[in-house]
Amino acid sequence: MAVILITASCAIISTNLLVAAALLKILFKKKRQSWCFVLNLAVADTLVGVAITGLATEDLNTDGANNNATQSRSNMAQSRGRCLLRMTFVSSPCIASIMSMFLISLDRYAAIKMPLKYAQRSGRAVAFWALASLWVCAFALGFMPVYVPALQSDLYRGFCDFFSVIYDVGIIILYSVCFFPVVSVFLYIYLDILKIACSHQRQILEVRQAGSRTSEHGSTSDHHNKLKSPYWSHVRALRTVAMLVGCFVLLWCPFFITGVVKLLCGGCQLTQLLEGYLFLLGLSNSLLNPLVYAFWQKEVRQTLAQMFSGCKRKTRQQSGTGGSGHHQHNTNRDDANATCAS
Repeated sequence: MAVILITASCAIISTNLLVAAALLKILFKKKRQSWCFVLNLAVADTLVGVAITGLATEDLNTDGANNNATQSRSNMAQSRGRCLLRMTFVSSPCIASIMSMFLISLDRYAAIKMPLKYAQRSGRAVAFWALASLWVCAFALGFMPVYVPALQSDLYRGFCDFFSVIYDVGIIILYSVCFFPVVSVFLYIYLDILKIACSHQRQILEVRQAGSRTSEHGSTSDHHNKLKSPYWSHVRALRTVAMLVGCFVLLWCPFFITGVVKLLCGGCQLTQLLEGYLFLLGLSNSLLNPLVYAFWQKEVRQTLAQMFSGCKRKTRQQSGTGGSGHHQHNTNRDDANATCAS
């Protein structure tokens, strides 16, 4: 398990840092609040990878402790407290990642549903307070088992698991109360956007039909472009967000649905399934997020291509400079020898 966690951590951190560098370059050029929210998603997923590294080291450290049967109570209490902090450090960036996707969806929805109000109210101040509130809520929910003793469990016996230090019933109820309403809002947003898209498509078809029946094709084409360009630019960005939300639902829903089944079925032994498999499946969402942006978002894909081409160009220039400098040195030496001979 430690090897799997370390491998996943390296992949999550490297891919998110690469996409975050591309997003920073885009943000310096365009300076829109929507890119701030996307960059925040990459930062949250990077922190998930860092937190997973802590879990892997905890697994490696507790391997030897399990073989020591005479472990004192004070050491056990310290190990339990450390394990509790590790688990909360994993939960907090996961919650921040989920809330970042929710914020991105709301941002795109507002840009399509209320374009005039969105243009007036969006800006750096709105983005700052939205992101600050997001991280405060994420850490408050993630660290709730630390300052709420009722959410702590006494099942810790030396090996660090999620439900060995956190009360399973309480935390599943808490996270499910937060998770399923968020998924419901996601569904409402995209169904409403689908309805808006159908109405816009109907308007565009009417304009095309009117253009085919009139001789003033130029003015109709201008009207068609006015209808099309501002709307579909937001829809193209929203398609990427829809992919992110789809991956999020597919990867995290099994964990929460199984958790609800565990609550309803008291005799079902589902703890190992939740901790060993479904929780890792949910964590893999932090690896898919940057890959979705790298392949689906045109601006990110182009910026990454420019970054890689720039690195190759610099490497070639350095190798070319070294070769030309060596050639120039030989030429100067030959000229000096010729001058001495004359």
